[in-house]
Amino acid sequence: MTWWAALSERIGRRRPPLLHIATDEGTGPVVILVHGIASSSETFRELVPLLVPRHRVIAVDILGFGESPIPDGCEYRLEDHVDSLAATIRALKLREPFVLVGHSLGSLIAARLAALPRTRASRRTRVSRVVLVGPPVYLSPSDIGDRWVRARVSTYLRAYDFLRLNKEFTLANAAIIARLLPKGIFELTERTWTPFVKSLEHCIESQTVISDIATLRVPVDVVYGTLDAFIAAGTMTVIERMRHVTMHRVEANDHLIRPRLARALARVIDADATVSVTPPGAASVARLGKWTHASSEEPAEPSL
Repeated sequence: MTWWAALSERIGRRRPPLLHIATDEGTGPVVILVHGIASSSETFRELVPLLVPRHRVIAVDILGFGESPIPDGCEYRLEDHVDSLAATIRALKLREPFVLVGHSLGSLIAARLAALPRTRASRRTRVSRVVLVGPPVYLSPSDIGDRWVRARVSTYLRAYDFLRLNKEFTLANAAIIARLLPKGIFELTERTWTPFVKSLEHCIESQTVISDIATLRVPVDVVYGTLDAFIAAGTMTVIERMRHVTMHRVEANDHLIRPRLARALARVIDADATVSVTPPGAASVARLGKWTHASSEEPAEPSL
């Protein structure tokens, strides 16, 4: 094998795989939907019909889940997820900036993609606005001053560590949960175990979402339910103080995008992007009828 062939082979191996595009329908401003861990594009089943009349809606399966590839040897770092999403978006050859919507782990992927430096090569992945749905924001406990918040976050991280280290327990409980939900909303099986544990460890437990959001120069909307078990009370405070961020709290909704949350999301996505980008300060607070921001009510503890 010549040096050129060897180099070409190495470059080819590093090329990020393209993701499965599960939905591409409608016309108008483009909205790209990115689901979370142990799930699929079915996450957005309640949202897509609300957007299609006014938008071109594209929903993908993230790396390792749904019908997307599960590459051998992949570590499922945030960079791996972002690279595959960026490559998939470039392949779409979009001509205009788009709204990027991420749910759960998808919100961490969306924030990082939008925070990447803009280059000529990335003109096909220009984000006009970011909508983060139920983002699992966890600072390192050592960086948290409030001892109650620190204790809560430490509990979450220990729970995730337990799930990764106890495969039989986690898969058995995941199978029970999956039977209670529509197909594709929650899928954790032997096939997706490696993408799950590595994404959990490398993306959720070790994350940079706060710094990614802080560097964004586009409006950011954060939408979450009051009953979201994956949001530790007090962890949204840093994000709330960023002036380019608008918080939307949806009453009586958990981590899933149920009809109530879907309607709130559709209204947020349809709204004009009029939030000006300024240095961090007081948070912008959106009030959408029933959907309001508040910070006094603690969500339930997580369970699997």
